[in-house]
Amino acid sequence: MRQWAFDLFGIFFPSYCPVCGFPLHTMRQVMCLKCESGMPYTRYEKDLSNPVARIFWGRVLLEGATALVRFEKGSRYQPLLHHLKYNGRREIGIFLGRKLGSVLNGTPFAEADYLVPVPLHPSREKERGYNQSELIVRGVSAITGIPLSDRLLVRIQKTGSQTSKSRIARWKNVENVFQLNDELECFENRKLLLIDDVVTTGATLEACARELLKIKGVKVFVATIACA
Repeated sequence: MRQWAFDLFGIFFPSYCPVCGFPLHTMRQVMCLKCESGMPYTRYEKDLSNPVARIFWGRVLLEGATALVRFEKGSRYQPLLHHLKYNGRREIGIFLGRKLGSVLNGTPFAEADYLVPVPLHPSREKERGYNQSELIVRGVSAITGIPLSDRLLVRIQKTGSQTSKSRIARWKNVENVFQLNDELECFENRKLLLIDDVVTTGATLEACARELLKIKGVKVFVATIACA
């Protein structure tokens, strides 16, 4: 769509910033410049002992873990992920992925050989129409040039939401639900960057990482858009 067509379309169907509700004026905008510049970046990517990395200490052996932004409870930025996951706003996933890729460049995370999205169960992905983590990975790949591997890890069981569960319940909810599903020889002795939208207790990412670490000589990094 050309800008003039976007402007005409916007007269009848205006586009708004998902954070503050301010009207957007260019077709490539996902949020307004004020909200974009005010994103609560963690700056964790160069600190391998950051709070996200410490979530996994003593649980699973990772080379590093980080998150792009921190979402405190009630943060005005939380609607970004809600729109991405439940309102069909796919462009938000690509946009946030590009942001994540930009901060990872020049760090050990960008030395990964492949990007691996946390998979959805096929029925959930069909219902939603896409996997939000895969959209984020596409954005990261566009910036870093690291290829995507969306077949390496699959979800073999459909589980309920993790949101209202305790730490122990979250782990039990994702135990044995992921499985390796590809020609594994080409991933041996490689570095993999596992990517998801948000990390809270780390149960889902831990379960995925444990599967990936079954590959001979593999090293695993973790990156998410948000940490809560």
